[in-house]
Amino acid sequence: MSYHFEVGGEMLWDAGFRTGQLYAALTRGAAEFLELPSGLTPNDQGGCDVEVESFQVFVEALDGMYSSTQNQVLHGLAHDLLLTSLVLLERAGGEITLTQRHAAAFLEEKPARARLMG
Repeated sequence: MSYHFEVGGEMLWDAGFRTGQLYAALTRGAAEFLELPSGLTPNDQGGCDVEVESFQVFVEALDGMYSSTQNQVLHGLAHDLLLTSLVLLERAGGEITLTQRHAAAFLEEKPARARLMG
């Protein structure tokens, strides 16, 4: 069973069911923490529709939060969520300018994450 992330009926990520559910839940939690909409909306097919503009704002805020601290625990908690979100955002046709402090590391890791996401 799959969990799809889509824009206008176009599939961006065919995540495994539990992987997709966890990513969506983590995104909801982070969006609540950041006091922003996530840009992900559950759909009737058992996945999520991605509203690109809102999702882009969310990912930018996640990057800003990540880059505004040197707390290693916070970095660990946010790292994979941000990395996965960057891949999903790129597939949706959006992009952000990463904060310079961590941009090189994320840009280096992003292709490998994209391959894992199929």
